[in-house]
Amino acid sequence: MHPKALLEACTELIGAVLKFDAPADNIVSFFLRQHRELGPRERHTLAETAYSVLRRRLLYQHLAQTGSGPIERRLAILGWSGDAAFLKAALELHEQKWLAQALAIDRNALAPKLRHNLPDWIAQPLQLQLGDEGFWALVASLDEAAPLDLRVNTLKTKREAAQAALAAAGIEAALTPYSPWGLRIHGRPALQKLPLFTQGEVEVQDEGSQLLALLTDAKRGEMVVDFCAGAGGKTLALGAAMRNTGRLYAFDVAGHRLEALKPRLARSGLSNVYPVQIAHERDERIKRLAGKIDRVLVDAPCSGLGTLRRNPDLKWRQSPKAVQELNAKQTAILAGAARLLKPGGRLVYATCSLLASENEGVCQAFAAAHPGFAAMPVDIVLSDLKVANPDKLVQAGNLRLWPHLHATDGFFAAIWSKT
Repeated sequence: MHPKALLEACTELIGAVLKFDAPADNIVSFFLRQHRELGPRERHTLAETAYSVLRRRLLYQHLAQTGSGPIERRLAILGWSGDAAFLKAALELHEQKWLAQALAIDRNALAPKLRHNLPDWIAQPLQLQLGDEGFWALVASLDEAAPLDLRVNTLKTKREAAQAALAAAGIEAALTPYSPWGLRIHGRPALQKLPLFTQGEVEVQDEGSQLLALLTDAKRGEMVVDFCAGAGGKTLALGAAMRNTGRLYAFDVAGHRLEALKPRLARSGLSNVYPVQIAHERDERIKRLAGKIDRVLVDAPCSGLGTLRRNPDLKWRQSPKAVQELNAKQTAILAGAARLLKPGGRLVYATCSLLASENEGVCQAFAAAHPGFAAMPVDIVLSDLKVANPDKLVQAGNLRLWPHLHATDGFFAAIWSKT
C-alpha cells in the first residue's frame, strides 16, 4: 500500500476507535477484515498505531493542538508505530516539521496527567496506593505491550515438552516464574496453526489468570464451580487440575461466551465440564447445588483495568459510576456463589482490576456479612502449592499482581474456607 494510503487508513481507524462505542480490539478486528488486501506489516502498523494513540491519548491530543488538518490524522502521525521512513513519505513538508518539533518536546517537563495518560479518577487512588515511585513504575509498564503467556495442558503434555515443540517451530518460550503451567513468549507469533495449539496442548492465558485457577486448588473427583466462566480459560485450567474427573460447572450469564468455550473444550480433551447459562446469581440451577460444592472460583465482572497493556481503551470507556455499579454486582455475585459451598469448601474471589474498591473493598464487606467464612492467607496457600517466592505475590494476605512488579496483568484474589 502507498504510504499516503496507509496513513489515511490509520486516520480512519483512529477515528473509529476514539468513538468508544465498542471495545477497541473488536473495532480493529472488524476494520482489518474489511481491508483484506493489507499485508502483515500494514496490519501490524494499523493495529499498533491505534493502540499507541489509546495509550497516550492525553499526551497526543495536547501535542496535536499545534498542528493542522484533521485531528485524527495528527494523532495517527504522533502515534505511528510502523517504519519511520514510510511515514515520512506520507507527510507533507509542513507536517514533517511539525512532527519534529512535537517529538523534540521534553515530556518530563509536561504536566503529570500528560505523562501518565490516565483519567484522574484512576490515577489518584493508584498513586495513593503505590506511592510516587510505584505509581510511575506502573505507568511505564502500562505503556508497554504485554508478553504472550501460554498455559500448558498437563493432561496432554509437560511444560518442558511444549517448550521444546515451540523451539522446534522457531518460537522461543521461557518458563513463567510463578505458574507451574506457564510459558512466556515475547512478540506475537502465529500459533493457531501449530499442532501444539490445534491439538489442545497449550492455551493462551496470562500467568496471573493461571494463578487464580491454581489458588482454587481443585482436586480429583470434586464438585467445582467456575462461577463467572466467560470463554473458559480458567475452566480449562481447573478441569486439567482435576485430571478430568469429578464435575466442573462453568456458569455464566452470557450464552455467547459459553459458546466460545466449546471449541476450546473440544481441543482440551476434557469431559468433566458442564457449561450452564444462568440468568443471575440467584438462578434456580444454582440453588439446587447449594451446600454441595467443594470449590468455587468467582472471577467477577470488573473494570478490567488490570489489562490496560492489552486493552488501553478501557481507561477511557470506564467511569466512576460504572465501577460503583460493578461493586454492587460483585458483592451480589460473591454472596450468591458462597451459598454453593459445603462445610470446609473453598471460595476464591478474583478480579483483573487495579482498584481497591473492586478488590479489598468488596472482600471487607463480604467478610463482615458472612462470619461463617474464614479468610485463608494466600501466601500459605501458595507455599503449599510449591509456588516460588509467594511473599512477592501477596499484599495484606491477598494475591496482588502488578504489571510493573510481576510482568502479568493486574490481578487480585482472596480466599475463604467455609467453617
